Amino acid sequence: MTAASPTPAQPETLELGYSFCPNDTFIFHALHAGLVPSPLPVREVLEDVQTLNDWATSSRLPITKISYRAYFSVMDRYVALRAGGALGRGVGPLIVTRGEVGDLNGKVVASPGALTTAELLLRMVYPDAQVRRMRYDEVMPATARGEVDAGLIIHESRFTYPQYGLSRHLDLGAWWEGDTGLPLPLGAILVRRDLPAQVQLDLNAAVRASLDYAYAHPQASAAYIREHALEMEDAVMQAHIDLYVNAMSRDVGDEGERAVRELQRRAVAVGAAPASDLPLFVGEALVSGT
Repeated sequence: MTAASPTPAQPETLELGYSFCPNDTFIFHALHAGLVPSPLPVREVLEDVQTLNDWATSSRLPITKISYRAYFSVMDRYVALRAGGALGRGVGPLIVTRGEVGDLNGKVVASPGALTTAELLLRMVYPDAQVRRMRYDEVMPATARGEVDAGLIIHESRFTYPQYGLSRHLDLGAWWEGDTGLPLPLGAILVRRDLPAQVQLDLNAAVRASLDYAYAHPQASAAYIREHALEMEDAVMQAHIDLYVNAMSRDVGDEGERAVRELQRRAVAVGAAPASDLPLFVGEALVSGT
């Protein structure tokens, strides 16, 4: 009598962390819903970006959205996908105030998190600003109440700050573009480096396919995006997607790579991240033959 073959183990489910923001839910809906092929099933874990940044320091999730600033501090454990990130022009964080403030060195600025790209840029422009950290959705109310001299805002806040009686002090994205001539890297999608190289590449393809599906079938993700957009108005929600999802979300491209390397160089120069010679993106080691 022939022995029965062992029952194959159920495939591992990978936790995929991303934010509630419309650009992320737009990109990842099809992957989360199983509408596109994936090398392994994924399960969504939705959190604010600063929480995801913090979790990455302990390698909590195998795939995760993260600020590029935070990525530079966890490169020993993670590598960035070429797809799914947020880079571009006109996408940068803003510094807002209740009125004319002038030089912010020595002033108190509310920040959405120590590991955000936004705070790294603030440090480059105003190295002596006094930072007070809080959750990103608390920054504008605190600034409007006069609890801080200025607020560093990200995400959909760049569309809604006038509702709080606030004025734009500085567009940090415009400052970056003017200083470097490059698009601004904001957020990346990372996979753990200990995953097999082919799985990393297949996950990159799956994220790209998820984005392609979202563009081809915009109504498929509409309810999912709305569910997580809280009280965001429809026009703001769509403006958010239009601004933060672009060609570099499908592939970072040569210009995007140059921008990431320049941001990394500057982060190291100001002591915000350790130097690293590890590949920044999946597939680089395969291409170089190492």
